[in-house]
Amino acid sequence: MTSEQSLAPRALYQEVAEQLRERIFNRELPPGSWIDELRLAKDYGISRTPLREALKVLATEGLVTMKVRRGAYVTEVSEQDLADVYHVLALLESDAAGLVATQASADELAQLQSLHQELVAAARQGPAGRTAFFSLNEQFHMRLLDIARNRWSRQLSTDLRKVMKLNRQHSLLKQGRIQESLDEHQAVMDALLARDAAAAARAMKRHFENGLEAAT
Repeated sequence: MTSEQSLAPRALYQEVAEQLRERIFNRELPPGSWIDELRLAKDYGISRTPLREALKVLATEGLVTMKVRRGAYVTEVSEQDLADVYHVLALLESDAAGLVATQASADELAQLQSLHQELVAAARQGPAGRTAFFSLNEQFHMRLLDIARNRWSRQLSTDLRKVMKLNRQHSLLKQGRIQESLDEHQAVMDALLARDAAAAARAMKRHFENGLEAAT
């Protein structure tokens, strides 16, 4: 990490937040684990001030839980929390899919189709392609939200997906779930290419319903 002295305080705590976020997503800091501020500050060669600011950022994202007189912990997502997150994402992204079906340009639909084909290729690689699959899956969903052109829906989805990531990779690794997810994406793409807003919304809603079932 760049030294604390060579970066503005804002840039430093954002960099620290990004590194901690990735460690949480990669399970280096598993759900429920206590975050040792002293050790992390020493490891990063920084004071505790930017570290605490970074933890505040992660707390607003739902990735970290601050406990009075006990410090910061990686959030443990309950089944109800997960159900609520999937429910809101289903609402936001099914709405976005309906909009994209009727409003997207041919080039924008081609971009989504290209991402879907990359997903298929990553899935065919088996375990070696899982990291790429997870990344492409998120790119597909975020690109769809971009095309829908509702920045508030995109912002909410971005925040909720960070919480979902605490559990998402585990759900996708369940036997057969990656292929099911691909089939659901294909149903979304078929509806989008057919310019069928109702079918696109239904397919996206079903995608999240099945995702929740696999995650719980």
